[in-house]
Amino acid sequence: MKKLDIVFWFSAIVVALLVIIGAVAPKAFATVATEIFNFTTYAFGWFYLLAVLFFVLFCFVIALTKYGKVRLGNDEDRPEYSFFTWIGMLFSAGFGVGLVFWGIAEPMSHFFTPPRETVEALGEDAARVAMQYSFFHWGVSQWSVFTIVGLAIGYFQFRKKEDGLISTTLKPIIGEKKRAYIRKPIDILAVIATVMGVATSLGLGILQINGGLNVVFGIPNNGMMQLIIIAVLLVLYLTSTTTGIERGIKYLSNLNLSLALLLMVFVFFTGPTVFILNTFTLGIGDYISSFFNTSLRLTPYQGGTWVRDWTIFYWAWAIAWSPFVGAFIARVSRGRTIREFVFGVLIVPPVIALFWIAVFGGTALHFDLFGGTEIAQAVDNDITSALFATFAQLPFTFILSLLSILLIFTFLITSADSATYILGTMTSGGSLNPPLLLRVIWGTLMAAIAAVLLLASGLEGLQTASLVSALPFTVILVGICYSLFKSLRQEPGLKRSKKL
Repeated sequence: MKKLDIVFWFSAIVVALLVIIGAVAPKAFATVATEIFNFTTYAFGWFYLLAVLFFVLFCFVIALTKYGKVRLGNDEDRPEYSFFTWIGMLFSAGFGVGLVFWGIAEPMSHFFTPPRETVEALGEDAARVAMQYSFFHWGVSQWSVFTIVGLAIGYFQFRKKEDGLISTTLKPIIGEKKRAYIRKPIDILAVIATVMGVATSLGLGILQINGGLNVVFGIPNNGMMQLIIIAVLLVLYLTSTTTGIERGIKYLSNLNLSLALLLMVFVFFTGPTVFILNTFTLGIGDYISSFFNTSLRLTPYQGGTWVRDWTIFYWAWAIAWSPFVGAFIARVSRGRTIREFVFGVLIVPPVIALFWIAVFGGTALHFDLFGGTEIAQAVDNDITSALFATFAQLPFTFILSLLSILLIFTFLITSADSATYILGTMTSGGSLNPPLLLRVIWGTLMAAIAAVLLLASGLEGLQTASLVSALPFTVILVGICYSLFKSLRQEPGLKRSKKL
């Protein structure tokens, strides 16, 4: 293995220090991180909203114009993976356990506490607005961020034969000399954000698995059990890591998508099918008709923090995660055209996500509206109970709960395995095949972070800390858009015949 560079050592030291602080003084750590996040989202919330809307429009413009036919690779290259496998990888990396967790929890949270003060909680209007905002948060806006990063890395790495680092995507606008000074800080920021984000997802998934095991088998919901779950996950995803993308991540992604579709189809047919279809159709209509309004919604006259707590938080979360998700989807998208890439990444996973929310969230809403259940209240009391509280109202509750626990497990393994690969790439100069030892180090470090933070009750603080990187990354993403466009204009065969 080559000598490790400053990106690895600096990132590892910073992460270790944050873990120590989070373990020793979790409340103080969470308070400082929350204050920083609150300030940046309050002062720059408008910037997040404008930037993400710009990213959506930029993606469609690039795909629908002459640049869409440019291939991520040589002109003769073709995709390495089948469409189903590719979508499975996108779905696992981009959503993973998040959609399983929030697919019911988010609409029921909005149903219990509506986004607009004029809407009465737990009523019909609250249900409609809840689905509208859930669709909006899991739709094309979030995925536009991943698309920008993935497209830029894929283009420069496979078309221009550069390394696969975030800093490299800015080369056309900053030049080689200036790039030497800023590439290390940018790549270090990307590594830290990725480690923090994945560790948080691991912690969130572990809490949900533990909650599910408690409901299904009566297994204690405590720190010791969570450590055991972490240990099992560590062994499984390190085993997968040793097999590489071609075997481990590829097969797990296919399993994830198959399990998710199986679970979704079962709930669709055993739940309120017609209500789900009506909810999905109405939700799509509300999503499209209100897209620009919700994309730019702020409340400067009414005050309040709902938009900041949800929409801006989601955009910051997506931006903080974009180095990981973008780098991974770039790696598995070699050979596709820009048009294929944009529509595949920007449309297919969000459509699956919206139907998932309609099936699971719609079923929970139906039970509360017409069945007299109190799932929304249960979610308000314990957000990890959303999935299992809904399954309790369906046939084959035990089997559904087991399948969902298995799905969360496989999603976590895939996300962690993918993250070890991307972190290895980021800390080995952009290598397409980072050393196994490097991947094992990052995999072990992520598990250790999740364990320490869970036991120290600092998970919330770590989650917020990972989002602090979102503001500088938003600026970087705007620069990436300009850099990509500038480079595409120089593509042979696409140059304008005369200067403007």
